[in-house]
Amino acid sequence: MHQPVSAKLRIVHCFRSPVGGIFRHVRDLTEAQVAAGHSVGIVCDSTTGGDHEERLFDAVRPMLALGVHRTPMQRHVGLGDLTAAWRSYKIIKELQPNVLHGHGAKGGAYSRAFGSLLRVSRSRVARIYSPHGGSLHYDEKTTSGKAFFALERLMERFTDHLLFVSDYERRTFVRKIGEPRAANSLVYNGLQEAEFEPVPSQVGAADFLYIGMMRDLKGPDLFIEAISAIRRQAKPGVIAIMVGDGQDLPRYRAQVDRLGLAAQVQFRPAMPARAAFALADCVVVPSRAEAMPYIVLETLAAQKPIVATAVGGIPEILGSASPALVRPDAGELAGKMSAFLEAPAQYARAMPDTQELKSRFSVAVMAENIERAYRSALSPLPLNAKRTMPTDRSRVS
Repeated sequence: MHQPVSAKLRIVHCFRSPVGGIFRHVRDLTEAQVAAGHSVGIVCDSTTGGDHEERLFDAVRPMLALGVHRTPMQRHVGLGDLTAAWRSYKIIKELQPNVLHGHGAKGGAYSRAFGSLLRVSRSRVARIYSPHGGSLHYDEKTTSGKAFFALERLMERFTDHLLFVSDYERRTFVRKIGEPRAANSLVYNGLQEAEFEPVPSQVGAADFLYIGMMRDLKGPDLFIEAISAIRRQAKPGVIAIMVGDGQDLPRYRAQVDRLGLAAQVQFRPAMPARAAFALADCVVVPSRAEAMPYIVLETLAAQKPIVATAVGGIPEILGSASPALVRPDAGELAGKMSAFLEAPAQYARAMPDTQELKSRFSVAVMAENIERAYRSALSPLPLNAKRTMPTDRSRVS
Protein backbone atom coordinates (compact mmCIF):
# COMPACT_ATOMS: atom_id res chain seq x y z
CA MET A 1 0.00 0.00 0.00
CA HIS A 2 1.44 3.37 -1.03
CA GLN A 3 1.72 5.90 1.80
CA PRO A 4 1.19 9.56 0.82
CA VAL A 5 3.92 11.89 2.08
CA SER A 6 1.44 13.47 4.49
CA ALA A 7 0.05 10.17 5.82
CA LYS A 8 0.48 9.61 9.53
CA LEU A 9 2.23 6.38 10.44
CA ARG A 10 1.82 3.80 13.19
CA ILE A 11 5.42 3.15 14.24
CA VAL A 12 6.58 0.50 16.71
CA HIS A 13 10.19 0.43 17.90
CA CYS A 14 11.36 -3.01 19.06
CA PHE A 15 14.62 -3.60 20.96
CA ARG A 16 15.85 -5.69 23.84
CA SER A 17 17.67 -3.73 26.51
CA PRO A 18 16.36 -0.27 27.51
CA VAL A 19 19.79 1.06 28.50
CA GLY A 20 22.63 2.88 26.80
CA GLY A 21 22.77 4.33 23.31
CA ILE A 22 19.98 2.30 21.71
CA PHE A 23 17.48 3.46 24.32
CA ARG A 24 18.68 7.05 23.93
CA HIS A 25 18.33 6.79 20.14
CA VAL A 26 14.79 5.41 20.39
CA ARG A 27 13.69 8.09 22.88
CA ASP A 28 14.95 10.92 20.67
CA LEU A 29 13.44 9.36 17.56
CA THR A 30 10.04 8.73 19.13
CA GLU A 31 9.85 12.30 20.43
CA ALA A 32 10.54 13.68 16.95
CA GLN A 33 8.08 11.25 15.36
CA VAL A 34 5.33 12.15 17.81
CA ALA A 35 5.98 15.84 17.11
CA ALA A 36 5.50 15.06 13.41
CA GLY A 37 2.04 13.64 14.18
CA HIS A 38 2.76 9.90 14.07
CA SER A 39 1.44 7.28 16.52
CA VAL A 40 4.42 5.60 18.18
CA GLY A 41 4.95 2.69 20.55
CA ILE A 42 7.82 0.79 22.19
CA VAL A 43 8.25 -2.95 22.79
CA CYS A 44 11.31 -4.00 24.82
CA ASP A 45 12.68 -6.21 27.59
CA SER A 46 11.29 -5.97 31.12
CA THR A 47 14.22 -7.56 32.97
CA THR A 48 16.92 -4.95 32.30
CA GLY A 49 17.23 -1.34 33.41
CA GLY A 50 16.84 0.20 36.84
CA ASP A 51 15.39 3.25 38.54
CA HIS A 52 17.06 5.63 36.08
CA GLU A 53 15.50 3.84 33.11
CA GLU A 54 12.11 3.78 34.81
CA ARG A 55 12.24 7.56 35.13
CA LEU A 56 13.07 7.80 31.43
CA PHE A 57 10.09 5.60 30.55
CA ASP A 58 7.85 7.75 32.74
CA ALA A 59 8.96 10.80 30.74
CA VAL A 60 8.09 9.33 27.32
CA ARG A 61 5.07 7.19 28.21
CA PRO A 62 2.45 10.00 28.11
CA MET A 63 3.37 10.96 24.53
CA LEU A 64 3.23 7.45 23.04
CA ALA A 65 -0.18 6.72 21.53
CA LEU A 66 0.76 3.05 21.06
CA GLY A 67 2.20 2.79 24.56
CA VAL A 68 5.21 1.21 26.24
CA HIS A 69 5.10 -2.58 26.37
CA ARG A 70 7.73 -4.46 28.35
CA THR A 71 8.05 -8.24 28.30
CA PRO A 72 10.97 -10.57 29.16
CA MET A 73 13.47 -10.96 26.31
CA GLN A 74 16.61 -12.99 26.91
CA ARG A 75 19.91 -11.73 25.57
CA HIS A 76 21.24 -14.98 24.14
CA VAL A 77 19.58 -17.30 21.66
CA GLY A 78 17.92 -20.27 23.33
CA LEU A 79 14.69 -22.20 23.87
CA GLY A 80 13.37 -19.35 26.01
CA ASP A 81 13.38 -17.24 22.87
CA LEU A 82 10.34 -19.08 21.54
CA THR A 83 8.16 -18.08 24.47
CA ALA A 84 9.55 -14.54 24.53
CA ALA A 85 9.08 -14.17 20.79
CA TRP A 86 5.47 -15.33 20.93
CA ARG A 87 4.64 -12.85 23.70
CA SER A 88 6.27 -10.03 21.76
CA TYR A 89 4.54 -10.99 18.53
CA LYS A 90 1.09 -10.89 20.15
CA ILE A 91 1.80 -7.41 21.52
CA ILE A 92 3.01 -6.10 18.17
CA LYS A 93 0.12 -7.68 16.25
CA GLU A 94 -2.34 -5.93 18.55
CA LEU A 95 -0.65 -2.56 17.89
CA GLN A 96 -1.13 -2.93 14.10
CA PRO A 97 1.96 -0.97 12.99
CA ASN A 98 2.70 -0.05 9.41
CA VAL A 99 6.34 0.57 10.37
CA LEU A 100 8.17 -1.96 12.55
CA HIS A 101 11.63 -0.64 13.40
CA GLY A 102 14.00 -3.10 15.08
CA HIS A 103 17.11 -1.89 16.92
CA GLY A 104 20.06 -4.14 17.79
CA ALA A 105 20.38 -7.85 17.06
CA LYS A 106 17.35 -9.05 19.00
CA GLY A 107 15.08 -6.19 17.98
CA GLY A 108 16.19 -6.59 14.38
CA ALA A 109 15.37 -10.29 14.36
CA TYR A 110 11.97 -9.76 15.96
CA SER A 111 10.95 -6.83 13.76
CA ARG A 112 11.76 -8.59 10.51
CA ALA A 113 10.25 -11.93 11.51
CA PHE A 114 7.09 -10.41 12.98
CA GLY A 115 6.73 -7.89 10.18
CA SER A 116 6.83 -10.74 7.70
CA LEU A 117 4.18 -12.67 9.65
CA LEU A 118 1.95 -9.60 9.80
CA ARG A 119 2.15 -9.27 6.02
CA VAL A 120 0.45 -12.63 5.66
CA SER A 121 -2.80 -11.31 7.15
CA ARG A 122 -2.82 -7.53 6.77
CA SER A 123 -1.62 -4.50 4.80
CA ARG A 124 2.03 -3.78 4.12
CA VAL A 125 4.42 -3.38 7.07
CA ALA A 126 7.79 -1.70 6.55
CA ARG A 127 10.47 -3.87 8.19
CA ILE A 128 13.31 -1.57 9.25
CA TYR A 129 16.57 -2.68 10.90
CA SER A 130 19.19 -0.57 12.70
CA PRO A 131 22.08 -2.83 13.83
CA HIS A 132 23.64 -0.33 16.32
CA GLY A 133 26.68 -2.58 16.34
CA GLY A 134 24.82 -5.57 17.79
CA SER A 135 25.84 -8.83 16.14
CA LEU A 136 28.47 -6.93 14.10
CA HIS A 137 30.68 -6.97 17.19
CA TYR A 138 31.19 -10.74 16.82
CA ASP A 139 34.42 -12.06 15.34
CA GLU A 140 33.74 -13.51 11.89
CA LYS A 141 36.41 -16.18 12.50
CA THR A 142 34.54 -17.76 15.44
CA THR A 143 31.79 -20.36 15.19
CA SER A 144 29.28 -18.08 16.92
CA GLY A 145 30.24 -15.19 14.66
CA LYS A 146 29.78 -17.26 11.51
CA ALA A 147 26.39 -18.43 12.76
CA PHE A 148 25.18 -14.91 13.53
CA PHE A 149 26.39 -13.53 10.20
CA ALA A 150 24.73 -16.37 8.30
CA LEU A 151 21.51 -15.53 10.13
CA GLU A 152 21.92 -11.85 9.29
CA ARG A 153 22.35 -12.75 5.61
CA LEU A 154 19.20 -14.86 5.75
CA MET A 155 17.22 -12.10 7.50
CA GLU A 156 18.12 -9.64 4.74
CA ARG A 157 15.46 -11.34 2.62
CA PHE A 158 12.90 -10.02 5.10
CA THR A 159 14.38 -6.51 5.42
CA ASP A 160 12.92 -3.49 3.65
CA HIS A 161 15.56 -1.01 4.78
CA LEU A 162 18.84 -1.10 6.69
CA LEU A 163 19.77 2.03 8.62
CA PHE A 164 23.45 2.41 9.56
CA VAL A 165 24.48 4.94 12.22
CA SER A 166 28.06 5.26 10.98
CA ASP A 167 30.09 4.60 7.87
CA TYR A 168 32.20 2.25 10.01
CA GLU A 169 29.09 0.19 10.77
CA ARG A 170 28.26 -0.12 7.08
CA ARG A 171 31.84 -1.09 6.18
CA THR A 172 31.80 -3.72 8.93
CA PHE A 173 28.52 -5.10 7.59
CA VAL A 174 30.05 -5.39 4.11
CA ARG A 175 33.20 -7.07 5.45
CA LYS A 176 31.48 -9.57 7.74
CA ILE A 177 28.18 -10.21 5.99
CA GLY A 178 28.49 -8.88 2.45
CA GLU A 179 27.27 -5.98 0.36
CA PRO A 180 23.72 -5.17 1.57
CA ARG A 181 21.06 -6.56 -0.72
CA ALA A 182 18.33 -4.55 0.99
CA ALA A 183 17.90 -0.81 0.55
CA ASN A 184 20.17 1.00 3.00
CA SER A 185 21.30 4.43 4.08
CA LEU A 186 23.58 6.14 6.58
CA VAL A 187 21.90 8.35 9.17
CA TYR A 188 24.00 9.70 12.02
CA ASN A 189 22.64 9.92 15.57
CA GLY A 190 21.57 13.42 16.54
CA LEU A 191 21.29 15.61 19.63
CA GLN A 192 18.70 18.10 20.82
CA GLU A 193 19.44 21.83 20.55
CA ALA A 194 19.64 22.23 24.34
CA GLU A 195 22.40 19.63 24.56
CA PHE A 196 24.86 21.97 22.87
CA GLU A 197 24.95 24.20 25.94
CA PRO A 198 28.23 23.90 27.93
CA VAL A 199 28.31 22.00 31.25
CA PRO A 200 30.94 23.50 33.59
CA SER A 201 32.61 21.31 36.19
CA GLN A 202 31.35 21.71 39.74
CA VAL A 203 33.62 22.94 42.53
CA GLY A 204 35.89 20.11 43.66
CA ALA A 205 35.18 18.05 40.53
CA ALA A 206 37.09 14.85 39.84
CA ASP A 207 39.70 14.69 37.11
CA PHE A 208 38.11 11.96 34.98
CA LEU A 209 34.67 10.51 34.35
CA TYR A 210 33.60 7.15 32.94
CA ILE A 211 29.88 6.97 32.17
CA GLY A 212 28.20 4.01 30.54
CA MET A 213 27.24 0.38 30.85
CA MET A 214 29.39 -1.67 33.18
CA ARG A 215 30.54 -4.36 30.74
CA ASP A 216 33.95 -5.18 29.26
CA LEU A 217 32.93 -4.14 25.74
CA LYS A 218 32.75 -0.55 27.02
CA GLY A 219 36.17 -0.78 28.68
CA PRO A 220 35.58 0.14 32.36
CA ASP A 221 38.40 -2.27 33.29
CA LEU A 222 40.76 -0.36 30.98
CA PHE A 223 39.72 2.90 32.62
CA ILE A 224 40.53 1.52 36.06
CA GLU A 225 43.90 0.18 34.87
CA ALA A 226 44.67 3.61 33.38
CA ILE A 227 43.90 5.35 36.69
CA SER A 228 46.23 2.89 38.42
CA ALA A 229 48.99 3.67 35.91
CA ILE A 230 48.54 7.44 36.37
CA ARG A 231 48.79 7.08 40.13
CA ARG A 232 52.06 5.17 39.73
CA GLN A 233 53.35 8.06 37.58
CA ALA A 234 53.75 10.22 40.69
CA LYS A 235 50.16 11.52 40.42
CA PRO A 236 48.64 10.02 43.60
CA GLY A 237 46.00 12.77 43.79
CA VAL A 238 44.19 11.75 40.60
CA ILE A 239 40.44 11.24 41.18
CA ALA A 240 37.97 9.42 38.93
CA ILE A 241 34.23 8.82 39.01
CA MET A 242 32.51 5.87 37.35
CA VAL A 243 28.80 6.29 36.60
CA GLY A 244 26.63 3.39 35.47
CA ASP A 245 25.06 0.07 36.31
CA GLY A 246 25.27 -3.49 35.05
CA GLN A 247 25.71 -7.04 36.29
CA ASP A 248 29.51 -6.78 35.97
CA LEU A 249 29.68 -3.81 38.35
CA PRO A 250 30.81 -5.97 41.35
CA ARG A 251 33.78 -7.16 39.29
CA TYR A 252 34.93 -3.60 38.64
CA ARG A 253 34.52 -2.69 42.30
CA ALA A 254 36.69 -5.70 43.14
CA GLN A 255 39.28 -4.55 40.57
CA VAL A 256 39.44 -1.13 42.24
CA ASP A 257 39.94 -2.74 45.65
CA ARG A 258 42.57 -5.15 44.32
CA LEU A 259 44.58 -2.26 42.84
CA GLY A 260 44.28 -0.20 46.02
CA LEU A 261 42.33 2.57 44.30
CA ALA A 262 39.47 3.02 46.76
CA ALA A 263 40.61 6.60 47.43
CA GLN A 264 40.97 7.39 43.72
CA VAL A 265 37.85 5.83 42.15
CA GLN A 266 34.27 6.53 43.21
CA PHE A 267 31.21 4.70 41.87
CA ARG A 268 27.84 6.37 41.24
CA PRO A 269 24.57 4.88 39.93
CA ALA A 270 23.30 5.67 36.44
CA MET A 271 22.21 9.27 35.94
CA PRO A 272 21.60 11.68 33.04
CA ALA A 273 24.80 12.35 31.10
CA ARG A 274 24.71 16.12 31.58
CA ALA A 275 24.39 15.68 35.35
CA ALA A 276 27.40 13.36 35.30
CA PHE A 277 29.47 15.77 33.17
CA ALA A 278 29.50 18.30 36.02
CA LEU A 279 31.24 15.75 38.26
CA ALA A 280 34.57 15.77 36.39
CA ASP A 281 36.82 17.85 34.14
CA CYS A 282 37.44 15.26 31.40
CA VAL A 283 35.38 12.36 30.05
CA VAL A 284 37.01 9.08 29.06
CA VAL A 285 35.41 6.64 26.59
CA PRO A 286 37.59 3.49 26.72
CA SER A 287 35.36 1.24 24.57
CA ARG A 288 36.71 -1.84 22.82
CA ALA A 289 33.94 -1.62 20.20
CA GLU A 290 31.25 0.89 19.23
CA ALA A 291 28.93 1.83 16.37
CA MET A 292 28.19 5.55 16.88
CA PRO A 293 28.20 6.24 20.64
CA TYR A 294 25.96 9.00 21.94
CA ILE A 295 28.25 9.62 24.88
CA VAL A 296 30.96 11.02 22.59
CA LEU A 297 28.47 13.35 20.92
CA GLU A 298 27.01 14.42 24.27
CA THR A 299 30.44 15.08 25.76
CA LEU A 300 31.59 17.27 22.89
CA ALA A 301 28.25 19.11 22.70
CA ALA A 302 28.61 19.91 26.41
CA GLN A 303 32.08 21.28 25.58
CA LYS A 304 33.89 18.81 27.82
CA PRO A 305 37.35 17.51 26.86
CA ILE A 306 37.43 13.83 25.97
CA VAL A 307 39.83 10.91 25.67
CA ALA A 308 38.34 8.19 23.46
CA THR A 309 39.36 5.00 21.73
CA ALA A 310 39.54 5.04 17.93
CA VAL A 311 36.93 2.30 17.47
CA GLY A 312 33.73 2.13 15.45
CA GLY A 313 32.32 5.47 14.38
CA ILE A 314 34.17 7.53 17.02
CA PRO A 315 36.76 8.86 14.50
CA GLU A 316 33.84 10.02 12.32
CA ILE A 317 32.84 12.35 15.17
CA LEU A 318 36.24 13.56 16.34
CA GLY A 319 38.05 13.34 13.00
CA SER A 320 40.52 10.57 12.22
CA ALA A 321 43.53 12.79 13.08
CA SER A 322 42.17 13.96 16.44
CA PRO A 323 44.77 14.03 19.24
CA ALA A 324 42.06 12.73 21.60
CA LEU A 325 42.07 9.26 20.01
CA VAL A 326 43.97 6.22 21.32
CA ARG A 327 43.83 2.47 20.92
CA PRO A 328 41.78 0.50 23.51
CA ASP A 329 44.86 -0.02 25.66
CA ALA A 330 45.23 0.99 29.32
CA GLY A 331 48.75 2.34 28.79
CA GLU A 332 47.72 4.56 25.88
CA LEU A 333 44.69 5.79 27.79
CA ALA A 334 46.89 6.66 30.76
CA GLY A 335 49.30 8.57 28.53
CA LYS A 336 46.56 10.68 26.96
CA MET A 337 44.87 11.27 30.30
CA SER A 338 48.20 12.44 31.74
CA ALA A 339 48.54 14.84 28.81
CA PHE A 340 45.22 16.38 29.79
CA LEU A 341 46.31 16.75 33.42
CA GLU A 342 49.51 18.53 32.37
CA ALA A 343 47.81 21.10 30.08
CA PRO A 344 43.99 20.98 30.37
CA ALA A 345 43.31 24.30 28.59
CA GLN A 346 45.54 23.42 25.65
CA TYR A 347 44.00 19.96 25.43
CA ALA A 348 40.46 21.42 25.43
CA ARG A 349 41.30 23.67 22.47
CA ALA A 350 41.93 20.57 20.33
CA MET A 351 38.29 19.44 20.59
CA PRO A 352 35.98 19.79 17.52
CA ASP A 353 34.10 23.04 16.88
CA THR A 354 30.65 23.02 18.51
CA GLN A 355 28.86 24.70 15.60
CA GLU A 356 30.30 22.22 13.13
CA LEU A 357 29.11 19.34 15.33
CA LYS A 358 25.64 20.86 15.55
CA SER A 359 25.38 21.03 11.75
CA ARG A 360 26.18 17.32 11.40
CA PHE A 361 24.52 15.68 14.40
CA SER A 362 21.00 17.00 15.03
CA VAL A 363 17.83 15.12 15.97
CA ALA A 364 15.82 17.00 13.33
CA VAL A 365 18.03 15.81 10.46
CA MET A 366 18.18 12.28 11.90
CA ALA A 367 14.38 12.00 12.16
CA GLU A 368 13.83 13.47 8.70
CA ASN A 369 16.19 10.99 7.03
CA ILE A 370 14.74 8.03 8.92
CA GLU A 371 11.20 8.97 7.94
CA ARG A 372 12.37 9.16 4.33
CA ALA A 373 13.55 5.55 4.68
CA TYR A 374 10.16 4.54 6.13
CA ARG A 375 8.30 6.16 3.23
CA SER A 376 10.59 4.53 0.69
CA ALA A 377 10.02 1.10 2.26
CA LEU A 378 6.25 1.59 2.14
CA SER A 379 6.21 2.66 -1.50
CA PRO A 380 5.51 -0.16 -3.97
CA LEU A 381 8.26 -1.06 -6.43
CA PRO A 382 7.87 -2.07 -10.06
CA LEU A 383 8.48 -5.77 -10.63
CA ASN A 384 12.21 -6.68 -10.47
CA ALA A 385 13.16 -3.10 -9.49
CA LYS A 386 15.81 -2.56 -6.87
CA ARG A 387 15.54 0.35 -4.47
CA THR A 388 18.63 2.21 -3.34
CA MET A 389 18.83 5.30 -1.21
CA PRO A 390 21.84 7.58 -1.50
CA THR A 391 23.98 8.11 1.53
CA ASP A 392 23.75 11.68 2.78
CA ARG A 393 27.37 12.47 2.01
CA SER A 394 27.00 15.98 3.36
CA ARG A 395 26.95 14.42 6.81
CA VAL A 396 29.97 12.15 6.45
CA SER A 397 33.21 13.37 8.00
